[in-house]
Amino acid sequence: MAEPSPQQLNGPDNGKGGGALGGQLAYFKDLLVGSLKRGDLAFALGVASILVMLIIPMPTWLLDIMLALSLTFAVLVLMTVIFIEKAMELNSFPVILLIATLFRLALNLASTRLILAHGHEGPDAAGAVIQAFGGFVMGGNFVIGVIVFAILILVNFMVITKGSGRIAEVTARFTLDAMPGKQMAIDADLSAGVIDERQAIERRRDLQKEADFFGAMDGASKFVRGEAVAGLIITAVNVIGGMIIGMAQNGMRFADAADSYTRLTVGDGLISQIPALIVSISAGLMVSKAGLTESTEMALAHQFGRYPKALGMSGLVSLALALLPGTPFLPFMLLAVLCGTIAWYLDTQQKKQKQNEAVMAEQMQQESPPAPEEPISTALRIDMVRLELGYGLLSMISSNGNQRLTDQIKALRRALASELGFVMPSVRIQDNMQLPANSYAIYVKEVEAGRGDLRPNQLLVMDPRGEDITLPGEKTREPTFGLPALWIDASNREEALFRGYTVVDPPTVVTTHLTEVVRDNTAELLSYAETQKLLDELDKEQQKLIADLVPSQITLNGLQRVLQNLLAERVSIRDLPTILEGISEACGLTRNIMMITEHVRTRLARQICDANADDNGVIPLVTLSPLWERAFGEALIGNGEEKQLAMAPSQLQEFITTVRQTFERFAMQGEIPVLLTSPGVRPYVRSIVERFRPMTVVMSQNDIHPKARIKTLGQI
Repeated sequence: MAEPSPQQLNGPDNGKGGGALGGQLAYFKDLLVGSLKRGDLAFALGVASILVMLIIPMPTWLLDIMLALSLTFAVLVLMTVIFIEKAMELNSFPVILLIATLFRLALNLASTRLILAHGHEGPDAAGAVIQAFGGFVMGGNFVIGVIVFAILILVNFMVITKGSGRIAEVTARFTLDAMPGKQMAIDADLSAGVIDERQAIERRRDLQKEADFFGAMDGASKFVRGEAVAGLIITAVNVIGGMIIGMAQNGMRFADAADSYTRLTVGDGLISQIPALIVSISAGLMVSKAGLTESTEMALAHQFGRYPKALGMSGLVSLALALLPGTPFLPFMLLAVLCGTIAWYLDTQQKKQKQNEAVMAEQMQQESPPAPEEPISTALRIDMVRLELGYGLLSMISSNGNQRLTDQIKALRRALASELGFVMPSVRIQDNMQLPANSYAIYVKEVEAGRGDLRPNQLLVMDPRGEDITLPGEKTREPTFGLPALWIDASNREEALFRGYTVVDPPTVVTTHLTEVVRDNTAELLSYAETQKLLDELDKEQQKLIADLVPSQITLNGLQRVLQNLLAERVSIRDLPTILEGISEACGLTRNIMMITEHVRTRLARQICDANADDNGVIPLVTLSPLWERAFGEALIGNGEEKQLAMAPSQLQEFITTVRQTFERFAMQGEIPVLLTSPGVRPYVRSIVERFRPMTVVMSQNDIHPKARIKTLGQI
């Protein structure tokens, strides 16, 4: 703000010496108006005014205005808390609670100063508001006023504030304990494609705000408890100190001093504690709304309205009390009639709603012809892998060209058999008229595992460099990995290839998506029957090993679980003889499936290292620091081989954040490293990492072949 000129400060000289003072008043007026136009300055000015009230005496007329403002503001806070639907809609409530408490304490100090200084002058010594509250409540008897004031203090301190503080403490604790699980759920939804990155950021931000809010409410509830204690102390000071001042300095009699100062003190306490009580109720409602998704009155109306029988029984109890000899008839009878009427109305509405639903269901059943009854065995049959197509994509399976979808799926089954070591189940392809015309859905064991949209007569273009595609077309997301892509006309294919873009046709998009879904669910697709089939198809030279191994050393079910553990981490089981030899060796030492799997991984070290090496034949590694190795080792509980990971949620969240940041940093550098741990903690580290980075490979030192070339990039 520009400095005022001397003319502005001095003002016009009218010859009476008042120009300088008028100019200064005008300057301060402009400064005040300018501050109020800016919210931050207005808030700072308000807080500064509260601090000034603690020091400078306040006239009675201004104290009346401020006391009225305190009461009105408390009611405003209460009404706002009642009408909001979620607690996070008023996440500034801890700040409001602090400011309101400080404001009331400042008013208490200002009124105390007036009571002690002018209490001998009469009941209006501290203003009209305090006089009105003191006279109305006390009714001429200061003992009644003291008792009412004490009850208000106890209700506020012992009941409302203590209860709301406990709710805030428990909610804050459980919110903080649940944060790692909620973060992992968000990461899982993001990895599964249920939400995009923007939605994930918003959900993480809301989660952090919720934790911060309830943590702040836990501390802010202590403000009101402290204010109640301060109210008791101020009351005692006003009464005792006022009586001493009245009798010693102003020559008042004991009875007159007691009546005057007690009346003023009780009036001051009431006008201070009533807003405090209202704000305390607001705080209790705020922390109690944690599980509600609608406003308070709607929640109460909906939940009480569901059970008209409860209202009816309440009306019967009121009726019985009305007819009981000695009890007043009218109030209980009115309540009985009111509860009975509401219960009858709600029950009638519910019956009408049920009748309407039954009529609509009957009409729908009459309109739709009865479906032919199928054998129960048909209803029980489950498709291991099913691909459903919208009617606009049926041309991909009926085309006579070289890009027919069925041919690509046949080639996919052969490629996966060579890569993973077992033949994936047949893919059932069927149309689904409920899907959008250009959409498809992939199901694994009747559960949807993937979905996407295609343009049958166009091509999907992606830029491997991650830059914007400058060709004309429709922007979209590649359904498998969620990468930015573009649908273009087939006439632009050559131009896209010339610019270095990746160009794929719709059948290839479906096949790629199906490939990744099958790889992610290979462990589930390896059934008991498939495991037996793999053993039966081994060469005759291996049958003696199988006979010695199954079932004397390990059951077929145990062997299936070992193979599933390997496939879950995309380790090929094609070298089944080596796997069986490793199982035979491990069974002589342990029967724990996890330990057997770790030993088999050691036998497959050459294969695992080759699968994770880069183009130069080097395995990029990120090692787990000794600090985290020790932390995971200390978090294992249990005796012998039956150990479980029991790490604190805060420490677990710290590990997740560190791993994510480290791997994202290397991803920006074009590196896809492997996380290297000690053999003892590798399975537990993998169980954590797979929840938020399922594609990250976790290896132990035993998985590194002696002849493998490694390169250490960093450390967790």
